[in-house]
Amino acid sequence: MNAQAQKSPHFFTGNYAPLTEEHDIAALDIEGTLPPGLSGSLYRVGPSPQYAPRDDSYHWFSGDGMVHAFHIGKGRVSYRNRWARTPKWQLEHEAGRALFGTFGNPATSDPLAQGRNGGTANTSMLWHGGRLFALEESHQPFELDALTLASKGHQSFGDRVTSRCTAHPKVDPESGELHFFAYSPDGPCSPTMLYGVMDRHCEVAQLQSFTAPYASMVHDFMVTRGHVLFPVMPLTLSVERAMRGQPLLAWDAARRTHVGVMRRGSAVDTLRWFDTDACHVFHVMNAWDDGDTIVAYVMQSDTAPGLPDAEGRAGDPAAMAARLCRWTFDMAGESRGFQREYLDDLVAEFPRIDERYTGRRNRCGFYTCHATPRARDDTQSVLYDSLARFDFDTGERSLYTLPNGDVVSEPVFVPRDEGSAEGDGWLLAVVWREDERRSDLLVLDATDLPAGPVAVARLPHRVPFGFHGTWRPGL
Repeated sequence: MNAQAQKSPHFFTGNYAPLTEEHDIAALDIEGTLPPGLSGSLYRVGPSPQYAPRDDSYHWFSGDGMVHAFHIGKGRVSYRNRWARTPKWQLEHEAGRALFGTFGNPATSDPLAQGRNGGTANTSMLWHGGRLFALEESHQPFELDALTLASKGHQSFGDRVTSRCTAHPKVDPESGELHFFAYSPDGPCSPTMLYGVMDRHCEVAQLQSFTAPYASMVHDFMVTRGHVLFPVMPLTLSVERAMRGQPLLAWDAARRTHVGVMRRGSAVDTLRWFDTDACHVFHVMNAWDDGDTIVAYVMQSDTAPGLPDAEGRAGDPAAMAARLCRWTFDMAGESRGFQREYLDDLVAEFPRIDERYTGRRNRCGFYTCHATPRARDDTQSVLYDSLARFDFDTGERSLYTLPNGDVVSEPVFVPRDEGSAEGDGWLLAVVWREDERRSDLLVLDATDLPAGPVAVARLPHRVPFGFHGTWRPGL
C-alpha cells in the first residue's frame, strides 16, 4: 500500500481492504446440515481494488469489482472468486498501477485513462435470460460465465444499451420482463434519465429518455404492476464542481427530493412529478398499487450515507442512518406531495423480499440492521450485526444477531420450493468473522431467524465488505 492509500485508511483496513487472490475451492467445510432441496448458486459482488488509489478521496464505491460464487447442491458448497476483468481492470493491469481517479474524476485521472472505459462492475449481480451480469450504474452490464466466472465483457444488447444501465433492475415475476433505468446517459452529470424494458430473452423491447429535475445519482427505483417510479434525490453530480477540486458526487441540502411516476407502457412525457423535503434512499424494498394509491417500502435517511456536501465536508452520521420507511402516493388527488412514515426504529439497509412478490403487495421483508441504536458519531453504521424479518401485517420484527464484532451482508431469499408460501424458504448471507479474520456463508430458515443458521459453509479466507447478490436456481 502506498502513501496515497494511507490517506484513505477507512477503506483500506480490516475487511474493507482488497482481496488480492483468486480462489477455487471444491468443497467448503460445512457445520450443520444444508437443506436437501437447496440447489443453485449465490453470487455476490463488491469492490476489491487491484491497485492502491491515485488520490486521497478514494471511496469504497469506486473499487474494481470482484465476484464471489457459492455453488450449492447435494449437501456441498464449492466456491470461486474472480475479478471482473473490465476494460479499466485490463488497462491498469497492463500499466501495473491505478490510472483512474475516484468515480473516474478527470481531475485526478492519469492521461492514459482519459476517454477510456472506467467501469468497475462492482455493485450488483443479475441472473436474467440464462445469463449472469455484474452491474454498476455508470456503465453497461458486464457479463460473466455462470460457472467459471470468466469475463465476457460489457454488453449492449443489440446496440440498444450504449452507455449505462442501473445496478438495480426489477424483474416482473409474471411477465419475466426486466425493467431498468439509467441516470446521465447523455454524458457525465447530464440531468437526463433512461427507462427501458427487456424481455425474458434479453431483447430490449422498450427504451425512452427524459429530463430529471437535476443531475443526481439515482441508485434504485420502483416498479409495480401498473407503474414505474423514479426517485431523484439531492445526491448531486457536477463536473464543474469536480474541476474546482470539490466533490464530483455530493449532497446538496438546498434541493428537494422528487419522484416521477408513470404508468407502465406509457410515454415518458406523461410522468407526474411528486416532491418532498430533502431526504435520501439508496435502496427500495418493494412497491405496489393499492387502488388509487401507490405504496413503497424504502430505506430512508435524512442525507446520503458516507458522502460529503458540495464543499467536501463530512455529513452527520445520525442523519445518514437509514431506517425502514413507507412512502404513499395519492394518484387520485392533485397534491405534489407524498406521505412518509418510518416503520422501524433500528438503523438498517440492504432490503430484500421474496422476489415472487416484486411489484405486488408483500407481507414480509428482510434486511440488515443493528440490534441496538447506534451512537451519533458511529462512522461504521453501514457494518450491520443483525438480519431482520419484518411482518408488515402485524408490525412484528424478528432478528438474528451475530457475535460482537462480526458483520453480515445483504441477505438473499430462496423459496423452499416453487409452491411455498411467501417468505417460506432460506435466507443466505455472507458474514465477516472479526476475531478469525475470515468469512462464512450462512443458511437460515427464513421463517425462524432467531434460531440461527441451519448450516454454515466456512471459508479459509475473507470476503471483503461488498454490496449486493443474486440467486441462480439449479445446478
